[in-house]
Amino acid sequence: MSTRDETGKAPVALVVVAWLWVGIPFLYGLMQLIVKIPALFGG
Repeated sequence: MSTRDETGKAPVALVVVAWLWVGIPFLYGLMQLIVKIPALFGG
């Protein structure tokens, strides 16, 4: 028997790393898309 209240939950540090692992490339790709949008419309 475990006396911890957080059984089955991921550590906070792991959740933060996972969000950064996904979020940073996503934001980079979004930034690149925004930069290239004017060229698509003849800008």
